[in-house]
Amino acid sequence: MSSIDRSQSAGGTRTYEVRTYGCQMNVHDSERLSGLLEDAGYVRAPESADGDADVVVFNTCAVRENADNKLYGNLGHLAPKKASRPGMQIAVGGCLAQKDRDTIVKRAPWVDVVFGTHNIGKLPVLLERARVQEEAQVEIAESLEAFPSTLPTRRESAYAAWVSISVGCNNTCTFCIVPALRGKEKDRRPGDILAEVEALVAEGVSEITLLGQNVNAYGSDIGDREAFSKLLRACGNIEGLERVRFTSPHPRDFTDDVITAMAETPNAMPQLHMPLQSGSDPVLKAMRRSYRQERYLGIIEKVRAAIPHAAITTDIIVGFPGETEEDFEQTLHVVREARFAQAFTFQYSKRPGTPAAEMADQIPKAVVQERYERLVALQEEISWDENKKQVGRTLELMVAEGEGRKDGATHRLSGRAPDNRLVHFTKPEQEVRPGDVVTVEITYAAPHHLLAEGAVLDVRRTRVGDAWEKRNTAEQAKPAGVLLGLPKIGVPEPQPAVASGCGCD
Repeated sequence: MSSIDRSQSAGGTRTYEVRTYGCQMNVHDSERLSGLLEDAGYVRAPESADGDADVVVFNTCAVRENADNKLYGNLGHLAPKKASRPGMQIAVGGCLAQKDRDTIVKRAPWVDVVFGTHNIGKLPVLLERARVQEEAQVEIAESLEAFPSTLPTRRESAYAAWVSISVGCNNTCTFCIVPALRGKEKDRRPGDILAEVEALVAEGVSEITLLGQNVNAYGSDIGDREAFSKLLRACGNIEGLERVRFTSPHPRDFTDDVITAMAETPNAMPQLHMPLQSGSDPVLKAMRRSYRQERYLGIIEKVRAAIPHAAITTDIIVGFPGETEEDFEQTLHVVREARFAQAFTFQYSKRPGTPAAEMADQIPKAVVQERYERLVALQEEISWDENKKQVGRTLELMVAEGEGRKDGATHRLSGRAPDNRLVHFTKPEQEVRPGDVVTVEITYAAPHHLLAEGAVLDVRRTRVGDAWEKRNTAEQAKPAGVLLGLPKIGVPEPQPAVASGCGCD
């Protein structure tokens, strides 16, 4: 009996699982893949399925050196399951699929579908075609067929959402392969973006993150250099939208009108993720980053002058080819001067197909590791010091879902402050739902989170909480799903190990 037959005998539906690797753009794409599959009649497999779904989709990342090894290892793990389960299908999409194309089917002939970053909307059709024709379908579009946000979606949060404002990138950073895989920047029309935001708010969303590979370059494709600041201000006029964030900007395009818009737009949150990559001017030049240390620190200074309580986070690459000890010391200097709330730190690894992979003076692994550990130690110290400054402050938190791994044991709940800091707070007697807003006083600081150990000062029940409650009740009637990971608004909580994102903005 085929998997289709078994599924139909058990209730007439086929199950799916989506496994996501890489950056926020991939998380957003995976929400669309889930939406497409559910729109086609699939249901998410139970969390314990571990590859036992009728369709398993890999949404891949290609920016790290071992990305392909990770993919083929996972595909190899599924091969015997597929052999013993007639009718099961495996699909591979995302950046690695865009790059490797036919190679995937040659190395893993049990894969049914390979699709790229530009045609994720074709997945259900390709799966059906592979089933009918009984052969692998490889379809890689060379240009964007539809913005991800125009496709059906299965959002992982009832109260927070990504909104894609552009795709692609016009930069030529020597360590990054994203422009080759996602193409040149293409902007959505402002009216389409705002219509989507208004529709999301009508569904109960109160917090959005504007998403782009180089988000603040928005407008270059439509001929308006101030389009991004205008978009921020327009979001400020949408009733019911409480929080607006964006990721990830590029220092080259971070203009004064954006800073002013952030400061003057009430629902633009006091948080900025500004990738540094290196503090050394020679390394920045070798990276083809079109700014230098002075320009970067100048932006930070202007943001802090306009938004004193802003939390600033960053990305840093350690061990780029040719990086000397003096170059690395310049990175440490910027870290000390900028006082980042958090930093995503990456050990440089070769991205196949990038200019940096062919550069001379590749840094020995031991040297990279030693520098990386020094950077992490410094940033941990600064993060803790900056968090200690929050003790005694009274903050409004938007109650989160699934962000406090120890909340059950500690009888706490968790939420995000306006500046995106993670706060664990004492569970009040009054019912509090994800999306509701609580007011607390910060009593303790750790490097990566804050505690509010006293009684909650105020609880504001919101229509967003109502939306979460309605959705949660409906979900309990459906099979449990395999979460893609709750899209954390802004920047996810950093870990001391090498991050898994691309770090290429």
